[in-house]
Amino acid sequence: MRFEVNGYNVFVIVLVTFFTSALLVPLIKKAAIHVGAMDIPNARKVHTHPIPRMGGLAVFASFLLGYMLFARSSVQMLSILIGGFIIVLTGIFDDIKPVPAKIKFLLQTVAACVVVFYGNIVLHHVDILGLSFDFPKPVDYVVTIFFILAITNAINLIDGLDGLSSGVSSIYFATIAIIAYILNKMQGLDTILSLIMLGAVLGFLVHNFHPAKIFLGDTGSLFIGFTISVIALLGFKAATLTSLIIPLVILAIPIFDTILAIFRRLLKGESIGTPDKDHFHHQLLKMKFGVRTTVLIIYAINILFASVSIFFVLGDSKLAMAIYIVLMILLLFLVMKTDILFHHNKENENKLKEKKN
Repeated sequence: MRFEVNGYNVFVIVLVTFFTSALLVPLIKKAAIHVGAMDIPNARKVHTHPIPRMGGLAVFASFLLGYMLFARSSVQMLSILIGGFIIVLTGIFDDIKPVPAKIKFLLQTVAACVVVFYGNIVLHHVDILGLSFDFPKPVDYVVTIFFILAITNAINLIDGLDGLSSGVSSIYFATIAIIAYILNKMQGLDTILSLIMLGAVLGFLVHNFHPAKIFLGDTGSLFIGFTISVIALLGFKAATLTSLIIPLVILAIPIFDTILAIFRRLLKGESIGTPDKDHFHHQLLKMKFGVRTTVLIIYAINILFASVSIFFVLGDSKLAMAIYIVLMILLLFLVMKTDILFHHNKENENKLKEKKN
């Protein structure tokens, strides 16, 4: 099997978008500083000095070039471009001056609706654990829009450390491309988008890995999350990925972190959109790991989850399940031993013991 998509070598696609993104970042950095798109340190942030954000513009520009050079025009592709532009525009405004959460969510919903109703990228049917689910109209539209919004915001939520969101996303894009190669489905739109985004995000990661010179900002994290969700939907639609488990397993860490963040905030009586410092990466930092080590640990866990999906596709379900069970036990241990869901307030416990004595 040749390493080609639409007649172009896979490595050429990745390298062109990689160098485009990497070379554009310094220019975007200057533009971000000029318009005041700066991430200012506070009690919730890990960095200690202002850093330019809006770096996702380099990823988006590289994505557009990759589309023009390597992808084929279609209604689906046009809907992705329109939806992506809405997402990026929302992110730019938010990176310069925070946009109210309700407005951001509304614009994300509009972008999702463009993909669903104009691009007709709809999740009608999924297979999971041997069971099949068919979604009747209009439930299929609602489920698809919810899926896009959930994945988009999951990637945005984990963008809390240098190189974390971009690295995890790169692992996703690479895994999708590997699975497409294994299944001999290299000509799908999901594959070409994954390769374009892999190069674009890796090029940005050169400048974003610790110590980061620039951040993705909402411009980048929302756009990357949006494209990830669309690629997953295209995989379902084209039967490139035959099970709902595969993309969800690859995205295990961001999904896991998002679900626990929602429950954690609900248990505190807070809005689910309230920012905090109890995410998965924060828990590793509390264990005295440095920023670089924490990010590499999460990369390693994510690669193991991605390997589960690859082994599953190869038909080695026993090995895939064994790795998955070990990883889930590890994550359960972290939930019980850290503050990711429940706060273990040792000071209050000691005070209660003293009163009893």
